[in-house]
This record gives sequence, C-alpha cells and structure tokens, in this order.
Amino acid sequence: MDSLNSLLDGFGTALTPLNLLWAAVGVLLGTAIGVLPGIGPAMAVALLLPVTYGLDPTGAFIMFAGIYYGGMFGGSTTSILLNTPGESAAVVAAIEGNPMAKAGRGSQALAAAAIGHFAGGIIGTVLLVALAPTVASLAVDIGAPDYFAIMVLAFIAVTSVLGSSRVRGFASLLIGLTLGLVGLDQMTGQQRLTFGSLQLSDGIDVVIVAVGLFAIGEALWVAAHLRRGQGESIPVGQPWLGRSDLRRTWRPWLRGPLIGFPFGAIPAGGAEIPTFLSYVTEKRLSKHKDQFGKGAIEGVAGPESAASASAAGTLVSMLTLGLPTTAVAAVMLAAFQQYGIQPGPLLFEREPELVWGLIASLFVGMVLLLVLNLPLAPVWAKLLRIPRPYLYAGILFFAGVGAYAVGGEAIDLVILLVIGLIGLMMRRFGLPVLPAVIGVILGPSAEQQLRRALQISDG
Repeated sequence: MDSLNSLLDGFGTALTPLNLLWAAVGVLLGTAIGVLPGIGPAMAVALLLPVTYGLDPTGAFIMFAGIYYGGMFGGSTTSILLNTPGESAAVVAAIEGNPMAKAGRGSQALAAAAIGHFAGGIIGTVLLVALAPTVASLAVDIGAPDYFAIMVLAFIAVTSVLGSSRVRGFASLLIGLTLGLVGLDQMTGQQRLTFGSLQLSDGIDVVIVAVGLFAIGEALWVAAHLRRGQGESIPVGQPWLGRSDLRRTWRPWLRGPLIGFPFGAIPAGGAEIPTFLSYVTEKRLSKHKDQFGKGAIEGVAGPESAASASAAGTLVSMLTLGLPTTAVAAVMLAAFQQYGIQPGPLLFEREPELVWGLIASLFVGMVLLLVLNLPLAPVWAKLLRIPRPYLYAGILFFAGVGAYAVGGEAIDLVILLVIGLIGLMMRRFGLPVLPAVIGVILGPSAEQQLRRALQISDG
C-alpha cells in the first residue's frame, strides 16, 4: 500500500502541466532522434545535460525518461522501414519488420512495434513499482565491501557482454577508469594525472566525457566514413492491425516483459540480449514458423515489448543501487550527479517526489508514445532525408556549446576534442564505448568504497 500511495503522489507530480509538457517533449525528441541512425537516446541525453542545468530536476528526468522510451521506438521505425536500426536494441526489429515493409505491411509492423512498446513499458513499470522499494530497503544494509563487490560485478559483466571480445571490453573499461583518476585524490589531496594543469585538478566532468565519447566520437567516425546517397523511404500508410494480426501478437506482447525486465535490471543486461531471446522464443512457440525470416509479425511484437520492459528494469538498478546497466542509464546517472543527487538505497527516502514523479511519468509517457507515434509514423520516415553532413555538423556545434557551458572555460573544449578523438580511436579498433563511460562514473566510487572497506577491516 505504501508503494501505491507513493505512486498516487507521483501522479500528482507527473500530471502537472509543466511536467506533462516535458514528458511530451521527451517522447517527441526521443522518437525523432531514435529515427536518425547512429545517434540514439544516450547521445541525446548527453547533449541535453548541459542545457538542463537550470531546469527543475523532476522535470529534467521526466524529459530524459521520455527520450529513453521514445528513442527505442524511433530506432525500431527505421529498422522496419529502411533496414537501418537507429538504436542497437532495434536490430532484431529489422529481421521481420523490414520484410513486412517490403511486402507493403510496414504500417502493421509499426503498429505492432508501437503497441509492443506500450505493453512492455506498462508491465515493466508495474514491476518497477512493485520491486524497487523492496530492493531499496534491502540495499540499505549493504556495506562498503558489498558495494565494491557489486561494482566489480558491474565492471566484469559490462566488459564481458559488450564488444566483439572481452579484451576489447576490458581495454575500454581501463580507458574509463584512467579518465576517472584525473584530478585530486579524494582522501589525500594529491594530484593524479593532471600534468601540472590547475584546470584538471577538479577532474574531468562526467558530462564532457559522455558528450565526447558518444557525440564527438560518433560524429568524427561518420565524417571519416561518410558515404553519399540516401536510400529511398518506403511509403507508410495509417498503422492498423487486423484481427488475425491481433491474435498473433497479444501473446508476444505479454511474454516480452518477462524476458526483458530481468535482463534490464542486471549489470550489462541492456535491451540487446532480451530482444534476441524474445525473437528466438517467439520463433519456437509460433504456429507460423515458416513465415519467420519472411515477415512474421510475432518477430516484431515480442522483441519490441521486451526492449521496452528492459528499460524499466534498467531503472531498478539505477535508482536503488546507483548502478547503470545501459548507456542511457550511465548518462542519466551523470545527470543525477549534475544535480547533486546520489542514486542508491536512500534515494526513495531523500527524494520521494523526484523518484515517484519519475516512475509515474513512465505511465504517462507510454500513453503519449502510443498516441503520438501511431499517426506520426509516416512523418518520422521523412526525417531521414536530412543530409548527414548537416546533421552531424549540428551535433558538433551543440556538443561544443554544451561542453563550454559546463565550466565556462576554453580548456573544456580542448578536453572535449581530446576525448572525442579517443572515442574515434575506440571505434576504429572496435572498442565499445559504454565500459569507458561506466568506468568514469563508477571508478571513483569503487575506489572510495574499496578504501572504506580496507579501513573498516584495518587493512
């Protein structure tokens, strides 16, 4: 009952006109960005971090959550229409969605994806409401050694799952941990890796690292491999589903969250693994196995529902333990630090209005996502006509403005460029970016918890 009462209070916060506006802006912006291949919600949130300095934290996080869910749906739109996933979690949607689009059933595929996101998001958020307070109450008893062990688990899980090999994952993590060491030692005050520069004494801001690795690195990579010519968009009519489609999709919509939510809550879970597992599950359980690979609608409905539910699972570990399990969660954790808020077991006690307002806004965002995107699906396809040089030039401009806004010093732009070049080289050698970002965010905390554990145990 306490959770239900808190959720009702959260709806009181989320349904204010201003917060409803932020939710709508987040959903629209997230969908538009998700439609554009290679950008994704993580880069969108990273670019908006400096812009939201002056916003109320509750409104800012409601907008970020809308960007998260909207970006996942937008990514599946291009995946279905153009066989070009706009977001990594949307890769599976192309397997069945694109053949459906080529067969003139793109509207049905988009509708199955939209309703799948709605169903997965609602069920996942219900599980979030039910489980998050319990996890938070148990996490209060976790001590410094336990936190350090959890962070090590997160490091190992992230580096093992992401990237083409574990070696590359660990190499990326080491880059992030090294960047996290820059600045003054928190306990001794000794300078580390500052090279005599006073500007580096405070360390490298997490926002600059996130923007540099995600936005600048990606923009430089695309500029180095730019190919002229855009594929023609596939016409999309008004989305609708027939009775036979509904009979084939309602079970995958309900099964998806059972796969997606647990994977979202564990370190390095993300949405990629559960979407593949959901696809395999639907293929095994379907009565129309011969249609898989040729445009089976179950192969769109199940994975998209699993992807949306995994986003809710991500918030469980981020809000209750302070552990990001996806790139978006890592950037949102940086946003919490930007506002001086530390996610963890005590967050539900110290910031109840923010937490429950954010959770309630997920329900509101799901409804907005469904209402806005079903009729607007043809519009999103037209966004792909923006020339990529103009698109990434705009990203570089806003990234530079955002980085300068962090500290108001020219050195921040130099640091941004250097980190962007690091991001470019990481992509050149196949190193995943997420372990580096998590290393920067969790590295200092892991070091602090290790030192506390050693002090408690007298070494």
